[in-house]
Amino acid sequence: MLKKVFIGFLMGGTLISCSSDKKEIQGADEPKAEWIDMFNGKNLDNWIPKIYHHETGENYQNTFRVTDGTIAVNYDDYNEGFNDRYGHLFYEKPFSAFHMTWEYRFTDQWLEDAASYTYRNSGVMFHSQAPETILKEQDWPISVEWQMLAEEEEGVARPTGNMCSPGTDVFFEGEKDPRHCINSTSPTFKWDEWVKADLIVYGDSLVIHLVNGDTVLQYTKPQVGGGVAANFDPKYKVDGTPLTEGYIGLQSEGQGVIFKNLKIKEL
Repeated sequence: MLKKVFIGFLMGGTLISCSSDKKEIQGADEPKAEWIDMFNGKNLDNWIPKIYHHETGENYQNTFRVTDGTIAVNYDDYNEGFNDRYGHLFYEKPFSAFHMTWEYRFTDQWLEDAASYTYRNSGVMFHSQAPETILKEQDWPISVEWQMLAEEEEGVARPTGNMCSPGTDVFFEGEKDPRHCINSTSPTFKWDEWVKADLIVYGDSLVIHLVNGDTVLQYTKPQVGGGVAANFDPKYKVDGTPLTEGYIGLQSEGQGVIFKNLKIKEL
């Protein structure tokens, strides 16, 4: 049965709310979900790489590696340059309604033949198509991104926790937003500063981005649409299709970055 529900909770001193048509929610006496460690700190079991120009499952030149109990994006072995090898490391199972949290910081490694916008830039994709459906020459997965940025130029604002939308659309402030990326209200961080990120997703209704515990962006109705992604199988891009669930992927796009304390809880 469908009925109108009101989602509301207090986060970072801000009341977050959304009214949406959803299936009847579980009763209050249902047991609460537990946090799951997405990364065991030892190896990349439960994770699947997909890098542009390569088949799903091939971790080209050890792009994604375990370093001191973290997941590192590292290009030490890229002897032939970047060559647009945009990559993603996908967790093994999809999620619909969830709360994910992680910490990240950039390294001083950046490949100069990568596009200029990739400098001190990475992200976490969610509601993505399954990694095995991404074609060898498909550049970006059809997904939504929690974009991670750091300061590029001293004194110039560059917020993190933004939204980007390869092959997707979202509604912002009640209307479908034509922009590929929507900036958050977060402060700007130095490249080597650890930042705590939270992503709260309620299926195809409400999405919330938090930075260091503060709500910095909210939007609704993630769905297939828009541009940017190229060379995909058309059957996975039917514009207007609600994104009710999908896979989570850590991004590599020419900038070194470190991820740690990756946890998720289903809602």
